[in-house]
Amino acid sequence: MSALLTAQTQKSPVESYLHVLHALILRDMRTRFGASIWGYAVVVLWPCVHVFMLISIYTFQKLAAPLGDSRPLFFATGAVPVLVFQYISREVMKSVIMNRPLTYYPQVKLFDLVFSRILVEIVTGFLALLVVTSVLVVLGTNPIPANPIAAVSGYVAAIILGIGVGTINVAIIGFFPGWMIGYALFSIIMYVSSGVMFLPSFMPDKVYYWMKFNPALQCAEWVRSAYYPYAGIQVDYLYVIMFGLTSASIGLLLIKHVVSKLNS
Repeated sequence: MSALLTAQTQKSPVESYLHVLHALILRDMRTRFGASIWGYAVVVLWPCVHVFMLISIYTFQKLAAPLGDSRPLFFATGAVPVLVFQYISREVMKSVIMNRPLTYYPQVKLFDLVFSRILVEIVTGFLALLVVTSVLVVLGTNPIPANPIAAVSGYVAAIILGIGVGTINVAIIGFFPGWMIGYALFSIIMYVSSGVMFLPSFMPDKVYYWMKFNPALQCAEWVRSAYYPYAGIQVDYLYVIMFGLTSASIGLLLIKHVVSKLNS
């Protein structure tokens, strides 16, 4: 890490920054997942384990999927976007706590820690999506949505939302380090109310109205609407995108002008 940071001083600003970013990404992956590829594989495979645990529960209890004929497809379309959002928002927050000593290098800024972790989590989420899709094919389920553009847009929205909430989390823990535990508890509430295990639109109108303020629920419904266009799922696309972009803007401003100075 230090050798790469020293060597980058002899290169152009863009090359120097890319070397710093590359060094941070490599360090991030080696310290979190170990030198073995199996450590990283566990993280990628976790969404699959999560989805198929839900399938096993419903199969054991002989319960039908709340929508459609395929349990794996129903749970995958809800769980994957929600998990992508939660992983990014949580790991971006942890990146600053775990790697703060690196900011003693003059070439490394707080934003670099956040950005490198975002890149790692986006690649991890993409690989997890590929694995889940492959397993669905093996199980005999067609993973191709009726509206591919809507499905891809839903996953991208989940990534944007994760980045936005993650940067806000970084700003919060700059003042309240205990928020890491608080966010873990908050994430459980968001997950339970996001509609991964049920169809929120089947809830009473008054309950459903308030549930839709959960942007993770909107992401799950966004992706599901691409697979079940006949279900009449209504998604507030602007709300999700604006929530993510606004959160990212506020979080990045706080990181640059408040948190970085507070911890310097």
